[in-house]
Amino acid sequence: MTDVVLPCLDEAAALPRLLRRMPAGYRPIVVDNGSTDGSPEIAAAHGALVVFAPERGFGAAVHAGLSAADPPDGLVCVMDADGSFDPVELPLVADPVRRGDARLMLGRRRPTTARAWPAHARFANAGLAFWLRRTTRLPVHDLGPMRAARLADLLALDLTDRRFGYPLEMVVKAARAGWTVGEVDVSYAPRAAGTRSKVTGTVRGTARAVRDMSKVLAG
Repeated sequence: MTDVVLPCLDEAAALPRLLRRMPAGYRPIVVDNGSTDGSPEIAAAHGALVVFAPERGFGAAVHAGLSAADPPDGLVCVMDADGSFDPVELPLVADPVRRGDARLMLGRRRPTTARAWPAHARFANAGLAFWLRRTTRLPVHDLGPMRAARLADLLALDLTDRRFGYPLEMVVKAARAGWTVGEVDVSYAPRAAGTRSKVTGTVRGTARAVRDMSKVLAG
């Protein structure tokens, strides 16, 4: 059994379909980060383990999920809960880690429609990925949130960012630790209707994420 950490903030519209499509052998952990739309109740009704992260921030939510995880196979995945990723594709990132081909596996987003990934967000992501390739020599083209690793390995990285810098800090520290980091294409669809992105949905949200990630790079 592999645990799947799903940071959640007002994703009620996406959760039912998302949780119904969770593949066999993958256990969803929905980490509520202050929802007001009934997301925790919906997640519980669809069989997910629900934990709460009172501190706001993507990193805070993921950290709370990792702290609650106890996967029998030692593996844990992280994936957005907004409906933009298809849980059916989780084995694409988990299996290489399970086989020992990679220590950290990242999902490279491939938009299914032009509106799935706004231009401002794609540009910011490409810039960060370019910096990573040049400084770490890792074959990374996307900092997308679908990823997999062994729980013990992630906890040993001692990640400290609790906001949007968390995904970048994970990759940077993995590179410094000499990990093998892989990348595989995954589908990236528009968010479920009725949900709103905290990052890519607005230029302001993207700017806030870039600011948090810049702090990681400066460190």
